Amino acid sequence: MSGWEFATLREQVAALRSRTISATELLDLTIERIDRFDDKVNAVVVRDFDRARAAAALADAALARGEDGPLLGVPVAVKESLNMVGLPTTWGIPEAEGWEPAEDAALVTRTKAAGAILIGKTNVPHTLRDWQSYNDIYGTTGNPWDLTRSPGGSSGGSSAALAAGYVSLALGSDLAGSLRVPAHFCGIYAHKPSLPLLPDRGSVPPRVPALPAPPDLAVVGPMTRSAADLTMATLLLAGPDEVESVAYKLDLRPPRGEELDEFRVLVIDSHPLLPTSSVIRDGFDRIAQGLEKAGATVARHSELLPDLMLTAKTYLTLLASRFGADMPPEVHEAIRASLAEVTPGTETVDVMMRRGVVASHGEWIGADRARIGLAAAWRRLFAEFDVVLCPISPTPAFPHDHSDMGTRTIEIDGTAYPYDHHVLWPSVATLTGLPSTAAPIGRSPEGLPYGMQIVGPYLEDRTPLRFAELIEREFGGFTPPPGFA
Repeated sequence: MSGWEFATLREQVAALRSRTISATELLDLTIERIDRFDDKVNAVVVRDFDRARAAAALADAALARGEDGPLLGVPVAVKESLNMVGLPTTWGIPEAEGWEPAEDAALVTRTKAAGAILIGKTNVPHTLRDWQSYNDIYGTTGNPWDLTRSPGGSSGGSSAALAAGYVSLALGSDLAGSLRVPAHFCGIYAHKPSLPLLPDRGSVPPRVPALPAPPDLAVVGPMTRSAADLTMATLLLAGPDEVESVAYKLDLRPPRGEELDEFRVLVIDSHPLLPTSSVIRDGFDRIAQGLEKAGATVARHSELLPDLMLTAKTYLTLLASRFGADMPPEVHEAIRASLAEVTPGTETVDVMMRRGVVASHGEWIGADRARIGLAAAWRRLFAEFDVVLCPISPTPAFPHDHSDMGTRTIEIDGTAYPYDHHVLWPSVATLTGLPSTAAPIGRSPEGLPYGMQIVGPYLEDRTPLRFAELIEREFGGFTPPPGFA
């Protein structure tokens, strides 16, 4: 152990600037650690060490000249789904194996411009549609806390790389919890930014043109091991894409509070469609009581909370419509036939998803209008509260399960529920583009970490980020997994 494995991003930046360690030395330590552990973790599945060594040498020369950069010389990992010139983008799809993009994703460009040393790409599930990270090209990524369990998905390779002490910053994306669930499962931090705070150009399936497009649901964002690092990385990478920057610039409001006793907090841990495990509920009770002792104003219920059932239904319609756009006509017909056999009024997640896949344009417009109404409801709530705390997933990390997704279940306090119900808590922030910071808050009796999402007002990302910093200071944050410290 060199002492740098679990250093924060800010500590690494400071050490590089003071010449306490060189970029080449820090990179060598990163590579040595990947060589030591990644045969069993399998997080960094595309390695770019030769180019990283060349970039580290250039960073050392720049540092010797007195040059500076926010991330100059810091090793960073990139989610496999983000385009990066010279490396494949496959999304775990075997038919795309070996395909390489012609230009970097916008987030990759910004990370390079800040001076970071990109070490390679991290594992994802097939087509990014899972809360696990495995595929037929790269295999299965394990959770460093328990290699028999999922590190989350679809940014599971990035969360595992952070938890295992490879890097202090990794890039990911989120449509259905793909930043937040891995952070929750691996005990790290992640920020799902307001839509569209960070540019997602180049976060597209293989062979799809990386053109700027109106954002809808999906975002890209950073993952770290400390809350203050997360704030630093988010503010560094935020801002309009070059197409919009001709007219717009970033001007984020300051956080609504600097200390816990300045915050009005709503804590919710129950969902009308899914129970929350006792270990997660106990964690929320502990946090709520601790916040009250710290002087925060805490409520456990509010009539202003937007309808979570309507939120789920609307989100699933829009999400499934997005997926269904690329499905062949025969699949649409089969889904319509299956819906004809559904009892009217049945509102399961599976039924909502199937209806969304075959939704007409008019039905999509109706769902979008419902979304606008829910956004207005959130604005009313955030006139009375500053942050909303809620679960990310109903349980800590679950064991690997590579069976058919349609038949999988999740076990909550001994009872099995459909696997796709994982989407419900992430939908709370995703539907209306709200910022959501994932922060670790405890460990289960089995020693598995778990977290919560801190949902903030639209485009006030500095509020949940600051609140995460205060939670870390008051209650603790990331700790290294046994066997990796």
